[in-house]
Amino acid sequence: MTENSSGVAPQEPAVIGEIRAGYAFEGGALEFGAGVFDQVAYKDAQVKIPLAVMNRHGLVAGATGTGKTKTLQLMAEQLVEQGVSVFLADVKGDLSGMATPGSPNEKITARASDIGMTWEPTAYPVEFYSLGGLGKGVPIRASVSMFGPILLSKVLGLNETQESSLGLVFHYADTKGLWLDTIEDLRAVIQFLTSDAGKADLKDLGGLSAATAGVILRELVNFSAQGADVFFGLPEFDTSDLLRVAPDGRGIVSMLELPAVQDKPQLFSTFLMWLLADLFHDLPEAGDLDKPKLVFFFDEAHLLFNDASKDFLDAIQQTVRLIRSKGVGIFFVTQSPKDVPTDVLAQLGNRVQHALRAFTPDDQKALRAAVKTYPHTAYDLEELLTSLGIGEAVITVLSERGAPTPVAWTRMRAPESLMAPSADSIIDGVVAASPLAAKYVTAIERDSASEMLGKKVAEMDAAATAAAQEAENAKVREAAAAQAERDR
Repeated sequence: MTENSSGVAPQEPAVIGEIRAGYAFEGGALEFGAGVFDQVAYKDAQVKIPLAVMNRHGLVAGATGTGKTKTLQLMAEQLVEQGVSVFLADVKGDLSGMATPGSPNEKITARASDIGMTWEPTAYPVEFYSLGGLGKGVPIRASVSMFGPILLSKVLGLNETQESSLGLVFHYADTKGLWLDTIEDLRAVIQFLTSDAGKADLKDLGGLSAATAGVILRELVNFSAQGADVFFGLPEFDTSDLLRVAPDGRGIVSMLELPAVQDKPQLFSTFLMWLLADLFHDLPEAGDLDKPKLVFFFDEAHLLFNDASKDFLDAIQQTVRLIRSKGVGIFFVTQSPKDVPTDVLAQLGNRVQHALRAFTPDDQKALRAAVKTYPHTAYDLEELLTSLGIGEAVITVLSERGAPTPVAWTRMRAPESLMAPSADSIIDGVVAASPLAAKYVTAIERDSASEMLGKKVAEMDAAATAAAQEAENAKVREAAAAQAERDR
């Protein structure tokens, strides 16, 4: 037990005993830090989260500068050490430090001593990715065909009629052998179907009106303006590559560098939904596992939900609910719980709450609402959540039995990798040495729908020109024959 300033060990508060008992898990776990009461950290009251419940999803929240991104880093490190691969959406670009050992200093040493934990500078296996090569990292791309009409409709905000029509366009392209690799390919098919050359095929489709086609085309233009063109193309990314482990048995951190697209939330959201949908489609049912197959962390998660359509939010809610059974966990990292829609928030069983700010009436209302979602505790949460220090959090997770653990004011341990961006030379070296570079770096161009329809239209035009010329020639021959008959 930690002594106070007078050198006398204080009487242990009851809440510390509850924390010690409530977090005494038998299986593998991630260590957050030590339980705290009245500013005193109790080294033997370790706060953890069982590996087995990491697929029950979670929330890491807190105001800017309170340490939530470092908590994300800390959790990712420990997952990797226990053989679980991790996906990180790094919006700000400051998580790349996981590829570099941390730098020891007095604060880190003091924190480790205070909470009774060791600290060792460590670098972790990292794979850097970028959307379509927009930035550093191995490019991630998907074809429009692979993305599919249902997900694309939700991203574009199409209504049911428009979604059905888009599905017919995809069906037409499939039956005609027209490859939809890019958005330009999809636009080309729609434009062909509404042109004079494609009117007969459009009539055969039946369900695609020229007006609906116009709406879809306008939405595709807006989508392209968000930067989506860079994401769609070949070679297609195989999401099973996210499940790889390093030769030493550690998991691999798949880090998507997003600073170049943080002002393009629709592109970010599109990628997220495709990635999760593809994993859900490919992974078998897993049941209850000792540890997850993969854990996602989405920093700056509010970018996913801002201005999102109802269909898109419904898709996220359904994916979060169902993908747990495939052994995949999802953690949203954001400033306030109110950034996450209620239906999604209700499915997040694990919570790490750093300090909240309550400067405005709306902030105070959000604070009171947050307090009501916690189990009963001896802490005055309304006061505590606004007075937590940097690197402290209020935590409650699910136990191995699936029951909420006691609320724990926690002094967090420090990440062992660099708590700042890695040097460009290190990132460049990791990307250059990636075994995936040869597979994905070079974009593949082929004659897809745009080129195929261009050739078809050219052939149709040539045939029409030839037919017109032949008709003109026939008229000339007929006139000549008639003249010859008159001359006789």
